[in-house]
Amino acid sequence: MPHNILVADDDPHIREIICFALEKAGMKALGVADGAAALQAVDRRAPDLIVLDIGMPEMDGLEVCRRLRQRSDVPVLFLSARDEEIDRILGLEMGGDDYVTKPFSPRELVARVNVILRRARPASPEETDDRQFAHGKLTLVPTSHAACFDGKPLILTAIEFAILKGFLARPQHVLGRDAVKANAYQSNIHVSERTVDSHIRNIRAKLAAVGCLDAIATVHGVGFRLGRCGG
Repeated sequence: MPHNILVADDDPHIREIICFALEKAGMKALGVADGAAALQAVDRRAPDLIVLDIGMPEMDGLEVCRRLRQRSDVPVLFLSARDEEIDRILGLEMGGDDYVTKPFSPRELVARVNVILRRARPASPEETDDRQFAHGKLTLVPTSHAACFDGKPLILTAIEFAILKGFLARPQHVLGRDAVKANAYQSNIHVSERTVDSHIRNIRAKLAAVGCLDAIATVHGVGFRLGRCGG
C-alpha cells in the first residue's frame, strides 16, 4: 500500500510541487493550506507522515506539531523559509523528525521522507532483529521502537532513536558527526552539522528529563561518545 503523506503549506505553488514529487515517487499526497486544516485532516485519517511548514499564518507549524504530539506520534518533516538554528532546535524539540530549508530540492525532500518512513515502519519478519541494546540504565529495543532509562520510558523520534541506537551499538567508540549522520540518514542526503548538534541536544534533554544527566558527552574536536548512563 502506498504511504499517505499530508502536506501543510500556505503557498499553493510549494504544495503542488511537493505533492507532485511525492506522487511521482509512488505515494499519495494531500495538500492543505493552514494549520487548522492540517489538524482536521489528521483527525479524519491519520497520515503516515506530515510535511509541515513552520511559517504558516494564524497557526504556525510549531503549534500544529505541539498539538499533534499531545495525541499522535506521526512523523513530521518541517519546512522553513529561514535557515535559523533556533527554528531548527524548536522544531526538533517539539517532536519533529527532520528539517528542510526553502528553497529545497524536491528529490532531496522525497529522499528524506523515505528515510523517516523506513525508520518509523515496523520491521518485516525477515528483517526482525531481536537484539536489545543496553548501557548502564539505558535500554533500547529496536523491534518495538521502545526506549527507557531506569524503567522510565523515553519518547524518541525515528531519527533520534536511530542516532541513540548507533551509540549503544558502539558504546566505547567516539563517533564523529559523519558517523552520527550515517546512523540516521542515507549517505547521499546532505545534513548540516548544526542539524546533528540539534538532534544530540534534543536527545540529551529527553534523557535528562528522566534523570540521565550523562547520556552523551562531547569530545571536543572529535565528536561524541556515550556517557555512563547511570551505570
